[in-house]
Amino acid sequence: MKKKSLFLFLVLTSLGAFSQEEKVEKVSNKGKMFIYWGWNRANYSTSDISFRGYNYNFTLQNVVANERTTEFSLNDYINPLNITNPQTNVRIGYFLNDHYSVSVGVDHMKYVVEGYQTVKINGEINAGTRFDGVYNNDDIRLSHDFLQLEHTDGLNYVNVEVKRFDEIGHWIGMNNKNFQLNITEGFGAGFLYPRTDAILFNQEERDEFQVSGWGISAGVGLNLTFFKYFFFQSDLKYGYINMPNIQTTPNEEDKASQSFTFLEKTFVFGAKFNILKNKK
Repeated sequence: MKKKSLFLFLVLTSLGAFSQEEKVEKVSNKGKMFIYWGWNRANYSTSDISFRGYNYNFTLQNVVANERTTEFSLNDYINPLNITNPQTNVRIGYFLNDHYSVSVGVDHMKYVVEGYQTVKINGEINAGTRFDGVYNNDDIRLSHDFLQLEHTDGLNYVNVEVKRFDEIGHWIGMNNKNFQLNITEGFGAGFLYPRTDAILFNQEERDEFQVSGWGISAGVGLNLTFFKYFFFQSDLKYGYINMPNIQTTPNEEDKASQSFTFLEKTFVFGAKFNILKNKK
């Protein structure tokens, strides 16, 4: 990440040094569509996860989870057929005017409960397993024969975003119409459509896509637009996810629920194109 930051700094500095001195009219965004594709890294807060079924009802407290990164390869990161292998972002949107856009997209994150951690448990299990019993703030180790839980194909946050764009390149002398530096900030809201892979007491897993809950988010970022129609963008997004309806087995009675916050870092590339006539 340090190398990427240094590279971006050098690019922006170079563009500022070689840009024109006089003020240049900037390219208008109004009426343009845009589309982008890129990747993310994510961090998650701890979460209380509740499980309920015919013969169990218990809650695990302060469960730790991590992302699952995919080792870089052109086949995984560039091939559209493998778009869900890494943690991916896809979005399409429209500029209402030069400053505001509305868009819809998917933040395809991956969420994996850390195995073999020790957490507190409260509730009751009567499922004919070695874990049967009544628990009152007791310790339990999340071994693989007790619980494996992942949202890895993935933790799909399908959301609508409203963002503001402000050109700030002139602050560093970037007065070239072919290069525009923008700061962006905005809010988003949507629903969670994960493919959850859960194994509890070695029961049959469901492992299907499902609408499990909702999320909200806010973010800020930098957008570098070049040659009018192309851009790189990096955002820092903070959000809250609440999933009260996670189906864990083919039995409709077996469900889980959880909520947590996330911090997402994205790097995407995209293009803008006119849908209104006579726009610059």
